[in-house]
Amino acid sequence: MKKTILTLLVAFTLLGSAQAQDDPVAYMNMIEKAEEEANQKYLAYVSTAAHSGRVKKIERMRQQVLTGIENSRNKVIALPLYKGDKTLWQSSIDYLKLLYLVFSEDYARIVNMEDIAEQSFNEMQAYLLLQEKTSEKLNDASEKRSKATKDFAAKNNIKLVEGSSEFSEKMKKAGEVMEYRNKIYLLFFKCNWQWNEMNKAMKTNKVNDIEQARNAVITYANEGLAVLDTIKHFAGDPTLGNVCKTILNQFKRMSEKEVPKMTDFLLKSENFEKLKRSFDAKQQKDRTQQDIDQYNKAVNDLNAGVGVFNTTAKYLVDTQNDLINNYSKTDKDYADRHTPYFKK
Repeated sequence: MKKTILTLLVAFTLLGSAQAQDDPVAYMNMIEKAEEEANQKYLAYVSTAAHSGRVKKIERMRQQVLTGIENSRNKVIALPLYKGDKTLWQSSIDYLKLLYLVFSEDYARIVNMEDIAEQSFNEMQAYLLLQEKTSEKLNDASEKRSKATKDFAAKNNIKLVEGSSEFSEKMKKAGEVMEYRNKIYLLFFKCNWQWNEMNKAMKTNKVNDIEQARNAVITYANEGLAVLDTIKHFAGDPTLGNVCKTILNQFKRMSEKEVPKMTDFLLKSENFEKLKRSFDAKQQKDRTQQDIDQYNKAVNDLNAGVGVFNTTAKYLVDTQNDLINNYSKTDKDYADRHTPYFKK
């Protein structure tokens, strides 16, 4: 019984292929059906990556995409040509070959760059640019494949319904959302990264290094705010841009108002150490009342400054963490709201 069912299945498959060789519409549908697994799995990966924000977390899914592309390619290879015309068949083979290269090479590079991207602004910029270029490759491949279908239809007098496919529209929108989010994120990242550089300088107690970093934060915040005023909100939704603007203003305010409280304490600490060395160098009988009063005042000022320093330091750490969390949540909500979802 099983053998009979298998024989019938093969017969119907061969019959379908034979019919497709005489019917251009059926042939087009057969090609698209063969590509279905690759398209579904790669679109699900792109969607999941956009919504999760971390491609390394879904590395297993990328391997599944590669398997799906291979399966689709083997199905297309097994299909006959349409009346000796290989153009549509070849366009599908080329499309799937490009998909495989993108997911085996470009996305592998994205995964490898993900961790080091946090190390500097230039690394992050290169990482986000690679994401955008990879998205462009996928869009270009989709458009080229779509053109081949239109050319085949025109050659065989098939009238296609005008307009972009749901597939193309979703891919285009996903790319646009990513590009917009990346523009905003770079403005946030640059300012936040420079703030971290200032924190490193703070640990060395080198006031000049702290001042340079602090001024750089103010500069990057001002530059980012100016850029935000020129960026058109995606789909008229200003939430991500507005949050970034609030955060940059906060970094600027803290750099101008709060950080000087800490550098002021560090300067007082340096001056106290100099004064203490001078005071200790004198024998007790040689110290004047002015020396004693000056030393006692310096001690009192330093003790009062410790409280301000510690309170300010805690405030800055807590506030930066809040700013990072606020941006991350807003960005994820924005991605969830605007990036299309693809079913597996």
